[in-house]
Amino acid sequence: MKLVVFTVLMGVFSAAAGATGQVAVAPGVDLMPGAFVPGQQPDGNTVIFRAPDGLVVMDTGRHAEHTQRIIDYAHAADLPIKAVVNSHWHLDHIGGNPRIRAAFPDVRIYASAAIDDAMHGFLADYHHQLEDALAQSKDEKQSQAWRGEIGIIDSGKALYPDVVIDKSQTRQIAGHRFDIHLHAHAVTAGDVWLFDPKTRVLAAGDLVTLPVPFLDTACPARWQNALAELAHQPFKSLIPGHGAPMSRAQFDTYRHAYANLVTCAASAKPKSDCIDGWAADAKPLLSEDESKFARSLLDYYVDNSLRASPAKTSKLCGES
Repeated sequence: MKLVVFTVLMGVFSAAAGATGQVAVAPGVDLMPGAFVPGQQPDGNTVIFRAPDGLVVMDTGRHAEHTQRIIDYAHAADLPIKAVVNSHWHLDHIGGNPRIRAAFPDVRIYASAAIDDAMHGFLADYHHQLEDALAQSKDEKQSQAWRGEIGIIDSGKALYPDVVIDKSQTRQIAGHRFDIHLHAHAVTAGDVWLFDPKTRVLAAGDLVTLPVPFLDTACPARWQNALAELAHQPFKSLIPGHGAPMSRAQFDTYRHAYANLVTCAASAKPKSDCIDGWAADAKPLLSEDESKFARSLLDYYVDNSLRASPAKTSKLCGES
């Protein structure tokens, strides 16, 4: 999403902004919720698994405050962070990697290789956009936030994985068995999700997000295929990249709402019908403030993602 558009939309969500405390999802599995903060880009959710050899962290957030909460959790538990699994390369999920590396030098980061193309494409473009915004800004608080974004991108290789996930597989990480799945060209060119057979917790990354699907770098059709793959997993609890943990019934609601949104956007129906449809289908999953924010986001996404040019969609779907 364009920087200016996103910053404006964040103000719509101010009433629901702010991080909350950690949430116990299952024995040995905790959620550290991300947050939408007015005037800033968001932090994604962090999932922390307690493994025999230490902590396995799914996604590290973006802002220093969020990542520090992860580090503080590890210190309070008196356990090292042995591994980080990044679901994808969006900054709200990998931005804390350098801080985690500094605090725990022996950590191993697992992710797809998609960040390399992103650093030379989307993130390079975003870097230029931030520089232009800074040159025009007279708001020091906003400028500081944008400098923070530039600083994350400039971290370079500290954001990259030590272990590249290039296929779906079962792996021992920190002495615990996880099923790691890779889906190409859904939310990004390489999306990793994690299933813990012991607790039956599925950490989905941005393959599931609320209050809407975040479609900035997505291939909508392949995202729908990824949701079908998630549906086949025997999970008890699914943790989205943004939003509260979901039961299977709640995930089914999300999947149904997503399918209807994509179908509507592919039709000749007015954009307002698609937005109203999502609001109705996803209503059980959204608060009133989230519903308002969803409408603002979809006003952008229907035009710029779901009804994007064939060339743009083809590129994001890995077809060109």
